[in-house]
Amino acid sequence: MTPRRARAAALFVSALLALTGCGTTVTTGSGGPGPSGSPSASPSVDYAALAREAAVRHDRDHPEIAARCAGRATALPPAPGATTGTDPEANKYAENNAFKRELPDTPMEECKGAAHAERIRAALTGAGKTVPHTEAQLRTALEGLGYTVGPGAIVADAATPDSGRLWFQLRVHEGGPCVGGQLHDPVRIETHGSYMEGGCWQPKGGH
Repeated sequence: MTPRRARAAALFVSALLALTGCGTTVTTGSGGPGPSGSPSASPSVDYAALAREAAVRHDRDHPEIAARCAGRATALPPAPGATTGTDPEANKYAENNAFKRELPDTPMEECKGAAHAERIRAALTGAGKTVPHTEAQLRTALEGLGYTVGPGAIVADAATPDSGRLWFQLRVHEGGPCVGGQLHDPVRIETHGSYMEGGCWQPKGGH
């Protein structure tokens, strides 16, 4: 199993635990309880195979980025610790805000994410380009570059939606790096790891 898929599996398990902790009953498997009354087991998922398939699709769709990042390490660096030292208050703060921490990316993921951020920046804000000022314009531009723009990927200024104050976050293929930022001044488009509780947007609150 690749490091990112292993993390995806861990996040999935964490999500199940979070749901059960919130009073939600989660039943796995498609069938009902077996003869002993226990839920039937769900089929296993080959995360390593899914990761390989996603990598193949990425490299097929973006051969120039695949070539640029070829040979980069795929080993995952250690995740940031939950505490900051011996100060109890600092440790408590770090624990309470753990949901805001980003999962580390491998050097390969960092390289691909940075290359995609650079590609998007050049396409949207380069010389002779008209920076998108509406959600529809930004969605069209990103999809024209071959990215999947799912629900909630783009946020516009609710007060003045035509002001050009746009933010976006998207994931490059399944399990790939997060790329996002803002298109209003100062323009910022960068790559980063997904958050501890999943997703590319920083969560507003922990469980």
